[in-house]
Amino acid sequence: MMAVLLIGTFIAILNQTLLNIALPKIIEDLGISTNTAQWLITIYLLINGVMIPITAFLIERYSTRQLFLTSIGIFAVGSLICALSTNFTGLLIGRIVQSMGAGVMMPLMQTVILLIFPREKRGAAMGMVGLAIAFAPAIGPTLSGWIVEHYSWRLLFYVVLPITLLDLLFAAVALKNVGKLTYPKLDPVSIITSTIGFSSLLYGFSSAGSQGWGATEVLATLVIGAISLILFVWRQLNMERPMLEIRVLKYGIFTLATGIATIVFIAMMGINLLLPLYLQQMRGVSALDSGLMLLPGAILMGIMNPITGRIFDKVGARWLAVIGMAIVTVSTFQLTSLTITTSYLSIIITYSFCLIGVSMVMMPITTAGINQLPPQLIAHGSAMTNTLRTVGGSIGTAILVTVMTITADNAPIQVKTDAMIHGINNAYLVASLLALAGMLLSFFLKKPQPMLDVQPKH
Repeated sequence: MMAVLLIGTFIAILNQTLLNIALPKIIEDLGISTNTAQWLITIYLLINGVMIPITAFLIERYSTRQLFLTSIGIFAVGSLICALSTNFTGLLIGRIVQSMGAGVMMPLMQTVILLIFPREKRGAAMGMVGLAIAFAPAIGPTLSGWIVEHYSWRLLFYVVLPITLLDLLFAAVALKNVGKLTYPKLDPVSIITSTIGFSSLLYGFSSAGSQGWGATEVLATLVIGAISLILFVWRQLNMERPMLEIRVLKYGIFTLATGIATIVFIAMMGINLLLPLYLQQMRGVSALDSGLMLLPGAILMGIMNPITGRIFDKVGARWLAVIGMAIVTVSTFQLTSLTITTSYLSIIITYSFCLIGVSMVMMPITTAGINQLPPQLIAHGSAMTNTLRTVGGSIGTAILVTVMTITADNAPIQVKTDAMIHGINNAYLVASLLALAGMLLSFFLKKPQPMLDVQPKH
């Protein structure tokens, strides 16, 4: 069962990392701007964020087999649409379909693993999850770089498709059902308000890069998004059986851990998005070579995940998170001084240290938070964690690209390449400040306390 779920998760993350390296080639091939192309990354994360809150409802409504087979089938259809697309619109539609399937697979996998392992072994189990997840970014950039350099970027989706279909067949044979079904009713109002809220916020943050923060369209979408999310939260708190149980946030360590996980995810996504742009568009590095430069860090992250998982089971998350966030902060700050002559070796080392720090935080902090929840709230806690982390990553990535674009356009520098590097340095400065905030928050993590008897209304 773990193999089936982890392969599905691996495919979803591989699909994300493949596109990071290919983005400059897609920009050139389709004749689109960086801000426009960024939607291929952020829309994937956004639809994930829209789907994830619904997953808690789906897990209680449909069996594990039904959910996984349907979601991976949808992902396969999206991959085919991307492979056959001839323009930006077709590619964007394919990414949306892909992310609808991927948005269910991630929280489903996490929920099932947390249910089948006892609390004292969850760190090691989630560490193995981290190993599988890290394997995707380890091979993704290099594979993507090689394919893009020698063939069309569309071949990337033809690589993903057969793996997806094989896992679909594997799941049909090996996957079993986990957990009890309570058959809650679907609430259209919750789906509409959450979808409008998350979509509007992301559109507003993304558009600010080209239109300016004072533009009427930007302000209007941000306000609509905020109001919709407030209505969504109000709706959940007043429903007898909410689609997403907001009351999991009453568990202090869970809320703090989720916030730290969101911050480290934003920092990681920012680095993974901006470094390929810097290397390929400003330094003239080939797609293959830029992928190879990111490979050592991803491998180290994969090696570290099982180790940090076992350390977590013995000592808890606090000092792992503090040290890990300190490493992420320092390494991200090192990237604020990039120039046209920065040593490639120093970039490789800095990136590798950053991912080592991420491995010390991501899985341990997520496990520490969900460990505070009673079994009946694990599905909702998993959905909440993935929702905030994914949507936070979408908005955070949009903000970093906005910072890069605005500061590059306004830089008092005549040479365009130097102005773009100036913009990237400023984006990394914002990311390093976020990481510093995450490190400071990590000091407030405490050892697990006996669980409060906080129950949802139903």
